[in-house]
Amino acid sequence: MNQRREHDRIADGRRTGGAPAGGRWKLRAIGVLSSLTLAAVAVVAVPSGPAAAVPTGTYAFVAGYGNGTVTVIDTTTGTAAASIAIGGSPRSVALTPDGTRAYVSNYSTGKVSVIDTTTDAVTATVDVGNNQEQLGVTPDGSRVYVANAGSASVSVIDTATDTVSSTVPVSGNPRGLAVSPDGSRVYVTDSGSTVSVIDTATDTVSATIGLGVGGGSSGLAVAFAPDGAHAYVTSAGDNRVYVIATATHSVTASIGVGYSPHGVMVTPDGSRAYVANYFSNSVSVIDTATNTVTTTLGVGTHPWEVSLPPGGDHLYVTNSDSGNVSLIDLADNTVSSGIGVGAIPLGITSGVVRPARADLAVDLKAKANALLPASIGYTLTARNMGPGALASATVTATLAAGTTATGVPPGCATTGNTVVCTFTNLAEGATATAGFRVPLSLLRVGQVTVEAVRTTSSPTDPNPANDTSSASCTVISILLAAC
Repeated sequence: MNQRREHDRIADGRRTGGAPAGGRWKLRAIGVLSSLTLAAVAVVAVPSGPAAAVPTGTYAFVAGYGNGTVTVIDTTTGTAAASIAIGGSPRSVALTPDGTRAYVSNYSTGKVSVIDTTTDAVTATVDVGNNQEQLGVTPDGSRVYVANAGSASVSVIDTATDTVSSTVPVSGNPRGLAVSPDGSRVYVTDSGSTVSVIDTATDTVSATIGLGVGGGSSGLAVAFAPDGAHAYVTSAGDNRVYVIATATHSVTASIGVGYSPHGVMVTPDGSRAYVANYFSNSVSVIDTATNTVTTTLGVGTHPWEVSLPPGGDHLYVTNSDSGNVSLIDLADNTVSSGIGVGAIPLGITSGVVRPARADLAVDLKAKANALLPASIGYTLTARNMGPGALASATVTATLAAGTTATGVPPGCATTGNTVVCTFTNLAEGATATAGFRVPLSLLRVGQVTVEAVRTTSSPTDPNPANDTSSASCTVISILLAAC
C-alpha cells in the first residue's frame, strides 16, 4: 500500500481510539498501527538555536514528533532539564557510546540531526532517505544506521565525518532497527513479515528472516538480548512478539501481548523484555526464560517506545497521546505518574551523556630580576577554557637539573628540580596563577628553559594541545640574565 493511504487509515484509526473487534489486527489494517500514523499531524514550527546545556549526568532523550524538539530528561530528578529545537518531526534518538553526540531521525525532513550533548546544540544535519524511523549506533561509535521507511533502504552514517558512507537496500518499509551488541549485524523490520539482517562488515543484507505464517505479522520494532543470542521483534499485525535465535536466523517462539505492540527492550540481565502495547495503553512484561507474559502494566495513552538508563532502576515509556513519559519501577513493576514532555513523544533513548570536560590551558612566563639576589621569576597561569567547571588539576614545572625553586606559594610544592602546583574549583573562563623564582647562582651560563605541563585534571581535559608551555632565558652571569 502507498504511504498516503497508510496515513489516511491511521487518521481514521486514531479517531476511533480503540482496537478492532475480535482482538487481532489484519494485514490490511497495518496502516493504523504504523509510525506513519503521525505523518498526518501538522508539523509545529519551533525557534532555532541551542538550548542551555545541562550538567553532566544520566539523561533520557525524547523525540517530540508533534513539536519538533528533543526533550532531555534528568533521570536523577525525573524532570525535563532542557528542550532542543530540531524542527520537522523528530522520530527516534540514539546516543554515541561516549555520550558526546545524539543522532535524531526526522520523519518529515529526510535529515538526521546531530546534537553536541556538551552544548545541546545541533552541529550538523545529514541527508538520508525518506520517512526515517528508528536508528542505531554501533558499539564503537563509528557508524549510525538509519531505517528509511519511505525509501526501502538503510542509510549508514560515518560519525567521523557525519556523511552517508553507504546505503543498503532492504525490503518493504523499514521501521524498526537495532544493532547487535557485538556490532556485527543490524536487524531491520520491514513493517511486514520479514526482518533483514545487515552484515556491518560489508553493509549488505546477509539474511532475511520470516516472522510467522499466514501473512498476519507486521514487524515494527526490534531489540537484542544483552548477549546477542536472541532478538525480540514486535508485530502489530498479529499482536505478538517474535523471538529470533540469532545464530540460526530462525524464529524460536512467538508471544501474545497487547494490541499493536510497538517498542521493546530487554533488561541488562536478560531476564525480562518489556513491550509497549500502543492500543492497549499498557506494557507487557515477558519472562525470557519461559517466553510468557508475567504481568501487564497500565501506562499512558498510546505508549510508543521504552528505554532503561544505564544502571537505572526505572524504565521510561513514551506515551504518544498523553504527551508524557511513564516510569516503571523494575523492582516491583509499579508505574509512576508521567513526566510532561510535550506533543506526541515517540522515540526515547538514555545514557550517561556529557562526560564532564574542562580544557585547562597552561601558560608559563619568565622575567629576569636584577635585584640581589639575582633570579629568574616565573609566573604559571592556568585558565579553564571549559565547557565544564574544573574540579582540580596539577601542573608540573620542570627546572634545569640541580636547581630548586624558591618563593613557592601555597598550593605548590617543590620536589628536586620540579614545582608541582594544584589548582581547584575553576569555573569556565576563570584563571589561577602561581609564581616562583630560581636564583641565578644555581644556573649555568647559557640558555635555560623551564617547561610546565598539565599532569592531572578532573574532569577530563579534551584538548592536549594547550597542556604545555615553556619559557626560555639566557643566563649571562650570576648577576645577569635576559628573558
